[in-house]
Amino acid sequence: MRFAGQPLWSLAAPALAWLAYALVPQDAYGGLGAAILFAALVASVFAGVHHAEVIAHRVGEPFGTLVLALAVTVIETALIVSIMLSAEGGQPTLARDAVFATVMIVLNGVVGLCVVVGGARHREQGFQVLGAASYLGVLTTLAVLTLVLPVYTVSTPGPFFTPAQLMFVSVCSVTLYAVFLFVQTVRHRDYFLPELRAHDEAAHAAPPLGAKTALSAFTLPVALSAVVWIAKDVAPAIGSAAAGLGLADTTALVGAVVALLVLLPESLAAVSAARRDRLQTSLNLALGSGLATIALTIPAVAMVTLWLGKPLVLGLENKELVLLALTLLVSTITLASGRTTVLQGAVHLVIFAAFLFLLVAP
Repeated sequence: MRFAGQPLWSLAAPALAWLAYALVPQDAYGGLGAAILFAALVASVFAGVHHAEVIAHRVGEPFGTLVLALAVTVIETALIVSIMLSAEGGQPTLARDAVFATVMIVLNGVVGLCVVVGGARHREQGFQVLGAASYLGVLTTLAVLTLVLPVYTVSTPGPFFTPAQLMFVSVCSVTLYAVFLFVQTVRHRDYFLPELRAHDEAAHAAPPLGAKTALSAFTLPVALSAVVWIAKDVAPAIGSAAAGLGLADTTALVGAVVALLVLLPESLAAVSAARRDRLQTSLNLALGSGLATIALTIPAVAMVTLWLGKPLVLGLENKELVLLALTLLVSTITLASGRTTVLQGAVHLVIFAAFLFLLVAP
């Protein structure tokens, strides 16, 4: 059933999520309350990304994937900040763990799965090297500045930036992302456009009507705000579940769950595009999410922590540094030729499997 062209579930999910948040305590019914709120959280995320996709289709490529990336970043930033500021869930390493998990999920999990699915169906797929190289060059620079450099600075002991260093890196991140957006949407827009094919119905579908787009524009912030408030209540339950499994670093698992939850709907859209032989769109979705997350989440969290005087740990530990270096190296090799097969995808998926395994067996 639909209303103004919208599936009813996409309109009902945010409303029901707010109702669950108002009526169901997360510690009620022996853990059932937390399960209900988590289901409401997942439904709100899917609804939010659905409405972002409607708006994205209306504005067209490459602006469409940009809208999706920004929506995902808003959700993740709000989740991290709300959990960090909660009395039970606040952890100074959560932003680092969530952003690192996002990079691993995007560059290994999503890209690897897209390449494998596309390669299995179409044997070999192509994309624009200049666009992919632009994504990866900016992403690599920001990842090193925000996740690696704090380990080696000497102004403060440990993997911390001083307030001045944090402000400098935040300004650099936002500035570089702004330049990238100018290149992507104005100066070299053609680098990021997928090749249109006559058999691709999704690519040639008419943009949504104004009423449908207006309804999405209204419902999107409702869904995003529901995600933020519910996540703050559910985060302690995720940490408790991790502790119950005997994990020493529960924050790393919470960060990975936040990243997986936020990226799931967009990841499914990227895999679907690869299956339709639109690998360029898949890469725009995946790499755009990873880039926006680093460029915008870290500065936003930095501003909040500086304002409130809370500590913020950004530098990765040795194990994560090795995985990040391997990921960036392999990604450079994969995106260098403009063609992919299932082999490249399998390599990325193996690295992703190692990341997941080391979360529970560090």
